[in-house]
Amino acid sequence: MKCNNTNEQIPIFFSIDNGYAPYLAVALCSAIKNCSSERRYRAIVLHQGLTQENKNRLSSLSKDNFTIEFHEMKEGLETITDRTSNYLRCDYFTLTIYFRLFIPTMFKELDKAIYVDSDVVIADDIAKLYDVELGDKLIAACNDKSVSDVPELARYMEEYVGVKKEEYINSGVLLMNLRALREAGLAERFLYLLNTYHLDSIAPDQDYINALCNGKILYLGEEWDAMPNPNNNELESPKIIHYNLFSKPWMYNGIQYEDYFWRYARESGYLLEAMESKNTYSDEQKENDRICLERLISNGKAFCSNAQSFRKLYENGESIRL
Repeated sequence: MKCNNTNEQIPIFFSIDNGYAPYLAVALCSAIKNCSSERRYRAIVLHQGLTQENKNRLSSLSKDNFTIEFHEMKEGLETITDRTSNYLRCDYFTLTIYFRLFIPTMFKELDKAIYVDSDVVIADDIAKLYDVELGDKLIAACNDKSVSDVPELARYMEEYVGVKKEEYINSGVLLMNLRALREAGLAERFLYLLNTYHLDSIAPDQDYINALCNGKILYLGEEWDAMPNPNNNELESPKIIHYNLFSKPWMYNGIQYEDYFWRYARESGYLLEAMESKNTYSDEQKENDRICLERLISNGKAFCSNAQSFRKLYENGESIRL
């Protein structure tokens, strides 16, 4: 499934709520600055409650060969409720993390697409990712190196999710074989497992994607999902930088790859909002982040003792893998 037609429009999905508009603007700005003039791009923003003002400001970034459109997610997610097992980073609930799971069924006209989180900088032409040959794989993604060196979380990946830590991927950058995911029933299997077992999870969408797609994943070079981690050296030429978990340059100083973020923030139309976020990020908020990170690690350790897990269900014959 390689793109041989340079006139083909490249679909790139993002998902946000209204509060993330400034950071999506940075992601879009970086993608546009690094796109090829010989290719055509279509940014599709799946959102919840995005204001018209933010839609207008984000739309103003578009170019002749890079369009931006918005799709509000209103129906079909009613069964995903505000419960602890559905929390992101252990501290807040947002449906936006699940939107990527419904892309194959929502956009039946597409056979292939890219999904990217909104806390990224796209530092190279994203068409290069789209052109990667998927073959019979469901997705292409990178090993999650932001947390795999934390022993409690590495154990969680293997004993709870049932995936070797070297095979556990980060779901923030995905090249998706939409046709194969539709045929395999990604959305249907996800909703069945979610509503039948209500499994605890420290990374709700990501754990499901790993459990469902393991064995049918093409692993990309880490430059396609470079995540800040003080235990790892910065890559010289990252293609996509993903400010995962609490590593946000609009909150903290000294974040790896922060210069990339501020370079594109200056041209995003949201520089003042990003600077205000950083200047007003309080000690209380930083302490809450520290507590949440500790809780995430603690939960990862505790969940391994649960009576049910992705791994146990799989070993007992439940249809976990697609």
